[in-house]
Amino acid sequence: MEYLMSEVMLKRYATINDGSQTAVANVIEKSVDLHALRVIGSSGYQKTVKYLWKGWLVQDDNDATTFVDYKQKANPNYWVHLNPDRMRAPIYQNATQVIVSLVYLGLYTGAINTVNPTGDLDITEILLYVFTLGFLCDEFSKFWKVGRFYLGFWNVFNLILYSLLAISFVTRCIALTHPIEDDHDGQRERFNELSYNFLAFSAPMFWGRLLLFMDTFRFFGAMLVVLKVMMKESLIFFALLIVVIVGFLQAFIGMDNVDNKSDATVFILQNMANAILGSPDFSGFDAFAPPFGIILYYIFTFTVMVILLNILIALYNSAYEDITGNALDEYMALFAQKTMQYVRAPDENVFIAPFNLIEIFGLILPLEWWVPKRTYMKLNDYVMGVIYAPLLIVAAFFEMRSARNVTSNRKRGEDDDDTIEEWEQLDSRELDLEGEGWTKSVESAKSNVDLDQATVEVMELRQELGELKELMKSFIKEKQGQKAES
Repeated sequence: MEYLMSEVMLKRYATINDGSQTAVANVIEKSVDLHALRVIGSSGYQKTVKYLWKGWLVQDDNDATTFVDYKQKANPNYWVHLNPDRMRAPIYQNATQVIVSLVYLGLYTGAINTVNPTGDLDITEILLYVFTLGFLCDEFSKFWKVGRFYLGFWNVFNLILYSLLAISFVTRCIALTHPIEDDHDGQRERFNELSYNFLAFSAPMFWGRLLLFMDTFRFFGAMLVVLKVMMKESLIFFALLIVVIVGFLQAFIGMDNVDNKSDATVFILQNMANAILGSPDFSGFDAFAPPFGIILYYIFTFTVMVILLNILIALYNSAYEDITGNALDEYMALFAQKTMQYVRAPDENVFIAPFNLIEIFGLILPLEWWVPKRTYMKLNDYVMGVIYAPLLIVAAFFEMRSARNVTSNRKRGEDDDDTIEEWEQLDSRELDLEGEGWTKSVESAKSNVDLDQATVEVMELRQELGELKELMKSFIKEKQGQKAES
């Protein structure tokens, strides 16, 4: 198993493609990139991912491309596991991000439910915008390191959310530039209301953001895969829809320009949007270029609501059936991808947003460029120890319990992650294998590993020939007896 993980699964290789060497990658990374479900669903692959997730396989401090075994995973000493370096384990990074996201949501709920009519910023709103700044810095730093390949659905989703909050903060600052005593024209109040409107507008995205960190649960993970595939399938629908909309829009605009007055553009766009959303209004087209306007609007409504929307429903249904039929493998692929996000290119010092602001403004900018590397690393460990102290205290307790289980498994000759089943815990007097027929079933089904298959077949053939010989002897004796009687 150690050879499988270190030499087969986690050793990075490069291939020659068109005469040039590709970037080095291991089996875990390549399978995630290629979405190879058959490889990802294999037992050895999943065991390796499980070890990476728990932090039992960690990257070597001297060579980040090499994975080594975590030496203290069988040490039951509590204080050994109280180490800031354990924050590199994906399980603890994910737990921290979930906690931070819940706190972030709580700050937003407190800010939106305590409106300040004067426009002043309270402590809840200040913390909310500080958290947002930390998330923005984290997104930009990862984009700077990885490049355009870092951008995905959730990155764009988060950037839209952070942009709305940034606009809310800017409008609030504009409101604060207008003194209350000189606010005769209501500018301070208007910008303050606009700030809160942007803040309230982002509420669905705040709650949707939680799904990003709940994909480690099987139900949410499978549903997120379904949503992801549905969004891709929607591209076919929107491609058809754009062509149809442009054609009909040009026709309606042309009818509006017949009298050299383009005064119905807003009316046309609004009614076309209503038709796409399933709420067409035919009464407005009775007086629009009769009878061509109403006829064309009927054709447009039929094309969109009957043809294109049914195509979209069929695409969604096909995507849902494909994913739910293979939900377990898709979930394992999603889990492996999430694990590799933490492991693939980790920072030497794990400062999860918004704690990255402490790293940027408290360590990197003032100290990194002149402090000796060893001293700087120790300082980072001390800072992380203080920041993550509550989580490390809890994590060390669970790692201590896990170490006891690992020690017990090694004494029994089992794998480190082996679990004792319920039937293994029963006393021999409570578990009657003979009486329940298990012994007989096992004896009849077990293989004979002492003899090769050819020898076993010859022995069975000899037994059958012996039975046939005895049958022939009894048959001959019976015939001889019948002749003697006659």
